[in-house]
Amino acid sequence: MLLVSLSSHAAELNFRHILQQERSWAGLSSKKLKVNEIEWSYSEGGDLAKPTLLLLHGLSGTRDNWNRVARYLTPHYHVIIPDLPAYGETLVPTDFDLSIPNLAEKLRRFIDAAQLNPNLHIAGHSMGGAIALLYSTQYPLEVKSLLLVDSAGVYQSANTPYLKDMTHLNDLVVRKAGDFDKLMNLVMQSQPFIPVELRVAQEKLMIQQSSNTYKMVEQLVTMSKLYTPDSFALIVRGLEQPVFIVWGKQDRIINVEAAYELKNLLKNAAPPLLLEGIGHMPILEAEQLMVQPYLKFLQKIK
Repeated sequence: MLLVSLSSHAAELNFRHILQQERSWAGLSSKKLKVNEIEWSYSEGGDLAKPTLLLLHGLSGTRDNWNRVARYLTPHYHVIIPDLPAYGETLVPTDFDLSIPNLAEKLRRFIDAAQLNPNLHIAGHSMGGAIALLYSTQYPLEVKSLLLVDSAGVYQSANTPYLKDMTHLNDLVVRKAGDFDKLMNLVMQSQPFIPVELRVAQEKLMIQQSSNTYKMVEQLVTMSKLYTPDSFALIVRGLEQPVFIVWGKQDRIINVEAAYELKNLLKNAAPPLLLEGIGHMPILEAEQLMVQPYLKFLQKIK
């Protein structure tokens, strides 16, 4: 048992070392910040004097989902990527409210405590997109632009099982060995190479956090009951910031038609960038294809 324990500990240490190497490769360093009941873990990189980009991950994700994209952003911008509450290494109390409105509000407290420039460019993937949208409606004068990547929402054009009935999102929770590979096969059309050791360690982490992921799914189900496509559209139509939309054409979680729906709702959205042969995770599947157009989009914003 002792040998097994030592082996497991060594694997975990190596996993953390690999993640630190990947963050360093992306020009990021790891930081922590206690804000009231939340112990935030986040990555930061780039020049503090440059405009700030805040990148938000999706359901079951972590800040490291953005590392491949961040590599191209840190030479030009100040980049902040938090582990959202109850994900990755960000710690919260057991009774923490994981609703989208509360996450948006706690994000604001984090931004204040970290003394970030309030004129942010915010990017959100999947659930992170829903948080970014809500944050932008609450603090419209402090958000300069939005990047929405396969963004969660309540869509008229929804035609996947996970949007028609969000309780099916429970099927995406990694709760036992083998679930991680099933999830990757579902959310990605074009999987990047992930070393076996990293896959095993990532699966272990997601299993440990599965109870919080279930709670998050409950909140998304509640959101889908509170909002209709019409009420969601009413909120989104109020946004005036420039918006860049990226979507994988083969997304099986949030179908690509939602990208067109968002474009038509938003006042100042560029034509969506639709990626052929890509699923729900463009930030991992096709970072080079999305980041150069995104940089060009950012350069046009005054």
